[in-house]
Amino acid sequence: MRTVTNKAGVLAAVLFMIWPMDRVHACTSILVGRLASRDGSVMTSHTCDSHRTGSQIVVVPAAVHRPNSHRFLTKRSDDDSGPMPRYGRVPTGKIPQVAETYGYLAPAYAAMNERQLAIGESTFGGRKELESDQGLIDCETLTRLMLERAATARQAIRIGGQLIEQYGWCDTGEALTIADPKEVWVMEIVGPGKDQTGAVWVAQRVPDDHVSVAANGARIGEIDLSRPDFYMASRNVVKIAEDRGYWNPASGQPFCFYHAFDPESRTSFAVTRREWRVLDLLAPSLQLNPNSNVFPFSVKPENLVAPETIMELFRDTFEGTDFDVVKDLTVTDEDGQTVKSPLANPFMPYDMNKLLRINGGWGWRGERPLARWYCMYATVTQSRDWLADPVGGIVWFGYGNPAMTTYVPMYAGITDLPQDYQTDGRSTGFSRRSAWWAFNRAATLAAQRWGDMRSDVAGVRDPLQEKYLAAQGDIATTAAELFEDSPAECRRYLTDKTLEACKEVTEAYWNLGDRLWTKYDEQW
Repeated sequence: MRTVTNKAGVLAAVLFMIWPMDRVHACTSILVGRLASRDGSVMTSHTCDSHRTGSQIVVVPAAVHRPNSHRFLTKRSDDDSGPMPRYGRVPTGKIPQVAETYGYLAPAYAAMNERQLAIGESTFGGRKELESDQGLIDCETLTRLMLERAATARQAIRIGGQLIEQYGWCDTGEALTIADPKEVWVMEIVGPGKDQTGAVWVAQRVPDDHVSVAANGARIGEIDLSRPDFYMASRNVVKIAEDRGYWNPASGQPFCFYHAFDPESRTSFAVTRREWRVLDLLAPSLQLNPNSNVFPFSVKPENLVAPETIMELFRDTFEGTDFDVVKDLTVTDEDGQTVKSPLANPFMPYDMNKLLRINGGWGWRGERPLARWYCMYATVTQSRDWLADPVGGIVWFGYGNPAMTTYVPMYAGITDLPQDYQTDGRSTGFSRRSAWWAFNRAATLAAQRWGDMRSDVAGVRDPLQEKYLAAQGDIATTAAELFEDSPAECRRYLTDKTLEACKEVTEAYWNLGDRLWTKYDEQW
């Protein structure tokens, strides 16, 4: 089969040469209301699909601040000074600090605070002319400010909205998916215009028995501010659209946020196909059209959703559908037979494009599945109102390609994380001091021959994931009992459980990478 191997290698080399440089439009977030979830959790999630993002996750403790103190702010910037390209942070200014701030878990985009308030994220870009560098607050900073200052989703939206209106938004269009133990919302933000300070934003609540998805396109359409339980917005949301000609009230058409502020996303299969895939898998009887450019904001799932449901969705690559990104990749073997390439798999570090007759291709309008090789980390959060906050909040955290990772439970009440989780692998370059590299190395190796190696990955991933999921009932019971007598003991117990899981799964993935090197050494 030398012919197959050689031709596949040539194809891989060609694909490497057409490697895209811009991957801004990336992340996916799935949201679940409490009546749509299996156990009554409210959930949100996030695939942080950017290989320039830092890999570290830390516990930021609660704090009491002196009167007249300030919160210093930064924004994302390119930093190529280290061993690998990455995002750094540069100062933008300062704002008055509040008297007390909540503690929270903080990967690149802060994920959950000690009150079980959780946030996911998805960039949608929006209209370029609305971007401004005059503001002080970008998306990563806003997630931290919200989790520091708010206890509920509505508070987070109101506080965040006030801050970006007053101090200015200095980012592209962004969607934040914000959950607390009662409800989950989508908040979408764009800038005020070049050289302006301020922001335009809107928020919509997902019905309790529904699920929703954000996939790099604005999702909020018509808004009804007479229903404050379901809609919130900045005062300028309609005026800015009207003044700039994005919407004409004389047209007779209702105001629609995504039509006004993010029309391009409705022309992109990179966006709409993921929206379709999530909603179709959760509510197949709706028979949503995969080629449509507009889908319902939310749908009622036909089966109740658990954390593992979202984990499975994040592994998806359209396999088994007409949009499978490798369905047409074939080569000719030594016998003249047309066969699927041994490198043809949906998880290669370079997705297929039109050169190989694959749907879509590179770029903003091309196909892209939920699972991406360049995902830095993924989160699935649970906020549970029947448990005390330190116990009830869980961030399921997984490094690297979501198709290959195992998620570990990190609880809202923990006080520490392993040092290798707090070490940024993009700053160090390859290092066993960074847990991210255990997962990224194994995923990169497995991507080269996924058709063969997927069973090796599943043999490590699945038993561990099942173990951590199955343990949650007993852990919650023990932690709740400890909390009644000593909240500090409860936090120590949850921290120990998190540390144990992190250590176990990281060692397992280091070993998996070693095993892949060894098992396939003479088969590359």
